[in-house]
Amino acid sequence: MGHQNTPTETTQVTNKRRSERVMLRVPVLLSLTSREGLVTEEKTYTQVVNAHGGLLGLEMEISAGQQFSLTNSKTGVARECSVVRTQPSPSTPGLLVAFQFATPSPDFWPIVFPPKDWQALESQVAAQQK
Repeated sequence: MGHQNTPTETTQVTNKRRSERVMLRVPVLLSLTSREGLVTEEKTYTQVVNAHGGLLGLEMEISAGQQFSLTNSKTGVARECSVVRTQPSPSTPGLLVAFQFATPSPDFWPIVFPPKDWQALESQVAAQQK
């Protein structure tokens, strides 16, 4: 007989993220350089962010594995990124693009991310208040 995941095991696997995701609309500029050296840029907004990357809408064609530069339009800070996956956007023309930074960059976004053990800390506080 094969091993089947219980609902608890499945949930733990799907919720295994490197950092907390936050729904946040940040204006960004995506710059893509072709093999010929031509630069294509598109202004867009993020939909979800985390310390390791995020999700944004894009009208230009881009595919998994492609490298690009992402600039936070409010701060001018730029980071190198790569496309993790793309899918058609259900609500607008173009694609939803999941991306990751070349190195974790929690300071790229205008927020502070909770620590990895955030839920454990919340549980400790709740237990102390009882």
